[in-house]
Amino acid sequence: MKSLKNNHKLGAVLAVVGILVGFLVLYLIASTYMPVVEGKILDGRPDEAITVRIVHALMGWVGMTGGAIWAVVLFGFLNKKEWAWSLGVVAGTMQLLAGFFPMIPPASIGMPTPTLWVFLIAFLLWFGMLFIGGVKNKIITLAFVSGLAYVMIFIDGVGAISRYQTVKESSAIGMYAMGLVVTWWAAAAWAVFIYALVKGKPWTITVGIFAASLSIFGGLPVGLTDVIRLSRFSMFLPGPLLSAILLVVILLPNTQKLINDWIETEA
Repeated sequence: MKSLKNNHKLGAVLAVVGILVGFLVLYLIASTYMPVVEGKILDGRPDEAITVRIVHALMGWVGMTGGAIWAVVLFGFLNKKEWAWSLGVVAGTMQLLAGFFPMIPPASIGMPTPTLWVFLIAFLLWFGMLFIGGVKNKIITLAFVSGLAYVMIFIDGVGAISRYQTVKESSAIGMYAMGLVVTWWAAAAWAVFIYALVKGKPWTITVGIFAASLSIFGGLPVGLTDVIRLSRFSMFLPGPLLSAILLVVILLPNTQKLINDWIETEA
């Protein structure tokens, strides 16, 4: 994909698409917001209806903010600014989450999942920015896997909202309460790590260790609480487990050399 590196015209086109995705997020989430809430109530899950009220609105805000960032990215590409592609990665990362999570609640009750289009377009925009930035394939792979952790650990916090409303055991309620916001902080930390990684910031490894550790602190106790309560595997566990694997990977000498060599290239 070397031919795409520093392609400002393509970057500008993708930025316009990103702006339109911001409006698409607004329309799709607003138009499906109450139908999904009502569907959850009819499905006998008022706790999830409340969760949808909170989180779908949040995803709309995130996706729309991403659209506004794309406007800045468009300005950057039109003026051939070096930073444009990396800010596009930030916008794409935000819209990926805004498109992905709102698919889960409607899918669970047999309703359409129109934000799939937001997710797919944001996915293409995200990779497009990395190719325009000339990011190495191995760095892209590490950023992609970190993106999976970013999404999964955010979903842990969403699930904790539902558990917090329905679980009766006081000790378990406390655990879900402790993990809820921490997992969202961890998701934000992973987003910062992805930006630092692809941009070659000197503090990349430090923030990666922090993101992984915070994911473990927030997600693992919640996941294990679920396992003990339900006597089965918990979907809270993939996020912290993947984060633990990434922590080991980031600490490996070869990975640190890869990241440090990329940092020197970008300096």
